[in-house]
Amino acid sequence: MDLVNHLEGRLLFAVPKKGRLNAATLNILEGADIQFRRENRLDIALVKNLPIALIFLPAADIPTFVGEGRVDLGITGYDVVQEHDAGVRLVYKKRRFSGEITPEEESAKTALTGCETILDLGFGACKLQVQVPEKGAYVSSKDLIGKNIGTSFVHLTEKFFASLEREAGEPSGLDGKIKTNIVELSGSVEAACALGVADGIVDLVESGETMKAAGLKAIDTVVESSAILIKSKSPSNPELVDLIASRIRGVIAAKKFVLCQYNIQRSSLATATKIAPGKRAPTITSLDEEGWVAVSVMVEKKQIALVMDELTKVGATDILVLQIANTRTD
Repeated sequence: MDLVNHLEGRLLFAVPKKGRLNAATLNILEGADIQFRRENRLDIALVKNLPIALIFLPAADIPTFVGEGRVDLGITGYDVVQEHDAGVRLVYKKRRFSGEITPEEESAKTALTGCETILDLGFGACKLQVQVPEKGAYVSSKDLIGKNIGTSFVHLTEKFFASLEREAGEPSGLDGKIKTNIVELSGSVEAACALGVADGIVDLVESGETMKAAGLKAIDTVVESSAILIKSKSPSNPELVDLIASRIRGVIAAKKFVLCQYNIQRSSLATATKIAPGKRAPTITSLDEEGWVAVSVMVEKKQIALVMDELTKVGATDILVLQIANTRTD
């Protein structure tokens, strides 16, 4: 009861409790000045400086809690959001096939559930890929139609192979059931082929080392994924959702950009600003020395070395590069 009282009036924000997205997510929260202490590995932490409660959940469960409106905000992978949404659509599709609901009701219910993506966070990149034994007979995903496919992403895999079957002229039954057999696995998916459980698998690939070690090769990509910020379609506090999204957007922008400052003669300014035009336009200030100006401009971090080289060629001097902790940009 005490916990319920503590959560009352707070925006609920779900974050990955462990796994590949956890550390980067915590860095994002720190950059957005969301201050909290997670006591004794509890799965709920109250934010000190904002009316927010962080809920630590498995990344794969976050789309369910956000999609059903139980939680307002979440950070998780695009792949698991797509898996959840595909599952929701499949449930309503099957109810329509059975006559429980009309096509209009199916559309209305689908529109009310699921998550809205706010922004791509730029970390946790991976691919959900179709994989087969490297020395096997399968060379394309169509070769696996009618075979056994092992995966923990059952809904996306079913949707993918249903599309392949339609292209190949293999119509689904009245209940939407496909010919390909999807075998649901909760872990160690890469071992399914070697153990004879599946002819191919659909699994996440980051570096590809696990896939290669298991003697597998990728032959198709189902979904390209990275970490995203999602929200409920009916958040309890839309203004606070917008505030948090703005802060996180600033953190993401700050990671991508640096601030470049330099001095240059005004006669060369037009050429210099073509090299580094900035997000909108450079900030230009006149110097005491006649004919000279100081320029401040945001530059993509990955381009800064080349930009400095080009600015030097057109006469820029005293070039400085400063890290950006946070920003607000359009």
